[in-house]
Amino acid sequence: MFDLEEELKKLPAKPGVYLMHDKKDAIIYVGKAISLKNRVRQYFQAGRNVTPKIERMISQIDHFEYIITDSEVEALVLESNLIKEHKPKYNTMLKDDKNYPYIKATIEEDFPRLLIARELKRDKSKYFGPFTSAGAAKDTLELAHKIYKIRTCRRVLPRDTGKERPCLNYHIGQCSAPCQGKISKEEYQENFKKALKLIEGDYEEVSGYLQEKMMQASERLAFEEAAGFRDLIASVKKMAVRQKITDFKGKDRDIIALARTLEEAVVQVFFVRDGKLIGRDHFHLNGTSGEKEEDILQDFIKQFYAGTPFIPREVMVEYSIADAPLIEQWLGSKRGGRVHLVVPKKGSKERLVELAHKNAALVLTQDMERIKREEKRTSGAMEEICSWLGIERVSRVESYDISNINGFQSVGSMVVFEDGKPKRSDYRKFKIKTVKGPDDYASMNEVLSRRFSHGIEEMAELEEKGLLKETGSFTRFPDLIMMDGGRGQVHIAEKVLESLKLDIPVCGMVKDDRHRTRGLFFKGHELPVKADSEGFHLMTRIQDEVHRFAIEYHRSLRSREQVKSVLDDISGIGAARRKALMKHFQSIEAIRNATTEELSQVESMNERAAFNVYKFFHQE
Repeated sequence: MFDLEEELKKLPAKPGVYLMHDKKDAIIYVGKAISLKNRVRQYFQAGRNVTPKIERMISQIDHFEYIITDSEVEALVLESNLIKEHKPKYNTMLKDDKNYPYIKATIEEDFPRLLIARELKRDKSKYFGPFTSAGAAKDTLELAHKIYKIRTCRRVLPRDTGKERPCLNYHIGQCSAPCQGKISKEEYQENFKKALKLIEGDYEEVSGYLQEKMMQASERLAFEEAAGFRDLIASVKKMAVRQKITDFKGKDRDIIALARTLEEAVVQVFFVRDGKLIGRDHFHLNGTSGEKEEDILQDFIKQFYAGTPFIPREVMVEYSIADAPLIEQWLGSKRGGRVHLVVPKKGSKERLVELAHKNAALVLTQDMERIKREEKRTSGAMEEICSWLGIERVSRVESYDISNINGFQSVGSMVVFEDGKPKRSDYRKFKIKTVKGPDDYASMNEVLSRRFSHGIEEMAELEEKGLLKETGSFTRFPDLIMMDGGRGQVHIAEKVLESLKLDIPVCGMVKDDRHRTRGLFFKGHELPVKADSEGFHLMTRIQDEVHRFAIEYHRSLRSREQVKSVLDDISGIGAARRKALMKHFQSIEAIRNATTEELSQVESMNERAAFNVYKFFHQE
């Protein structure tokens, strides 16, 4: 039993992180403190001065726990990690978990390459970015390859020189083929240095180089070649327009500003690299109601830089934040050099922060309408279905379907929708084990019995291990089951649930003679639905999805069965050789057309097995 007064007395006057739990043991808030004793006590003092959101949070606290750290910086890092892991209900949360691409230059190699990378590694390569658009990074890379003919292969050079034929890129004029010794190491590296300048944004030099090449081709009357250079010049100009040059004297900066309404908040970030504004991005935040702008910005900075590998030298922000010295210390340790948080008050820097704010406000205005439309077709549609059924709010819906052809390879499918949106990670497939022939009711009985029995067993196992707050693949039960069918399918589901002592409402999505949805069957009655309503559209999406998922699984099993039935009739071909043949040749037709020599080269095949396969497909 958690004794609040006793636990408050035990709190140490040390830095650390505290976690507030509700009655279900869910973590609802994570915070950090210089002194856990002083900070946590404040929540339970009679004259506390907190926001309405925190007041609601305090009313739901059942117990708390804490973790002591050696310093406040360590507490800040731990707080960020725990918020990201547990996503507490009352913390301000960053919705967008974005991962930006970089261009990696393998400068440590004799013949270096340019690659797309999703993370910065502590290796000898050089990284450019981050690029706010994967498309922009790929376009830059493609242009560098076309102009300077940089290799893309993984061959270790010069060790592998001449061992294999040159690749397609060489034949289409986009690689200088160092793998064949067609370019010296010195000349290749000179071209590579020019490619790096292009990536760094030096468009003038590359434009001049291409202009000269175009003129030389024209003088030789090689007009097709000249046209190719002309197109490359156009691509370079297009890329140069994307990048706004700013007067930052080669520095790396992030510029961060915030726009908000009562319920929504958007943060805009401008990315300045090497003095150039290379891109921008925006981020939506949850749980900002009642929070101050500076606190929202502070929470964003902690979460954003906890997951971003590149730390700039300077971060320009719209508001002064309380933990600025602490965050500077933390970011500096991540960067390996000093980082400054700056609030510009005048001049061009202030105007850039203002511009970031205007962009955030524009995004917020545009997204509000989109969010409203999305809510109407998802959670709003689910609320509409609940109103037809006369039940309270539903979050998780599960739907089931059976697919077979005359009883052959009967399968079941389970799809999950949460707040009106498909949750594909929770979809499940069932291969019918106990039913012979085309008996959909018996098959559905098996699927539902297996699904819910498995869930009950998982919960019992987790409870025994003291891990009930964790969830297994089947432990999350639905708030509503929507069967693809009418009275019969609903009756089967209700019978299974009753036998397992589970109380979950079940309705059936009824179709007419033309196989079109016409209503809902619930508690022994068919309820009419409006065909032009969002609830009706959600019903049809659920039906289409569960039907598609069942058919896809059935089709894949039929395909595997067909492959098995052909190859298993061949003497000496078991499961291992069948798998090796299909992996090597990809299709039965390719196996049929293969020679005995080609067949014998497949892993695990010998001459006798190869002869048996060839003979099987070519016997008179």
